[in-house]
Amino acid sequence: MFDGLKKRLKGFTKDIDDTVQKKEVSIVDKAKALVLDRQVILDEKDLEKPLWELEVALLENDVALSVAEEIVVCVKEELIGEKKGWGTKTDQIAKKALKNALMNVLSVSDLDFDSFVKSAEKPINIVFIGVNGAGKTTCIAKVAKRLMEENYSVVIASADTYRAGATEQIEKHAQNLGLKLIKHQQGADPAAVVYDAVNYARARRKDVILSDTAGRLHTNINLMDQLKKICRVTEPDLVLFVDEAIAGNDAVERAKQFNDVIRIDGTILTKMDADAKGGAAISIAHCIGKPILFVGTGQEYKDLKKFDPQWLVDNLVGS
Repeated sequence: MFDGLKKRLKGFTKDIDDTVQKKEVSIVDKAKALVLDRQVILDEKDLEKPLWELEVALLENDVALSVAEEIVVCVKEELIGEKKGWGTKTDQIAKKALKNALMNVLSVSDLDFDSFVKSAEKPINIVFIGVNGAGKTTCIAKVAKRLMEENYSVVIASADTYRAGATEQIEKHAQNLGLKLIKHQQGADPAAVVYDAVNYARARRKDVILSDTAGRLHTNINLMDQLKKICRVTEPDLVLFVDEAIAGNDAVERAKQFNDVIRIDGTILTKMDADAKGGAAISIAHCIGKPILFVGTGQEYKDLKKFDPQWLVDNLVGS
């Protein structure tokens, strides 16, 4: 996973050698650091090439331009003026700065899904949105399974009344999990489906409603209006955007476009196990200011991992 980016980031830390000097440091300061403190002060001049190569590596691995630039700035600010002790490996200093920069762009919110579900008033209405073919329906089943293992009662709403076979697909998952599915006929108003599911959950004291919606692009005005109506009529507690990690910058752009139309509270990235680059995982949270909550790591219901920024950073840079 992320082999290409890991190799490039490792190359960056090794490119910064122990001869670099600090920008705008006086001769006296340099002499004192070198002779008296036995330290070397890191300098912008020698960082210029490695930082440029770092930015290129990030861009080549589908990290959004604005995010790549911010990572480089954060690394630069931390390294310039840093005093490197005699015998301290510069690549370890660079690795620490890079990890801090990555954590900075990934840590955008303190929203924790488990804590939210535990403390929120029941029933909790969670609406899943995204483009077609990103694994949204299977993702809903995985979330349902996870909630059931935490002893929450779950209802699923089949609000994808647009795509032929959509209800049958989610119905199969509901049957596998032994869950109630609220559905209407094809072509029905999806907002009415979610509305009925919420009322069903309230009447029967269910904890969580998971609502599947039709996959759509932000340019599909009719389907986007349907989505707005769902949110207006049923007032979801969480709106979760689902897309593929392997979509890279496309996933980032789609998340931004959906968030401009509908308030997104968090993201789930599917097919994380197949992502060779990692750009979407690094970029998407920072670009929309909303956290990645889960990542899909396979096709089984158990293959849903709670996203931990530290896990991603350690995977990319090394612990």
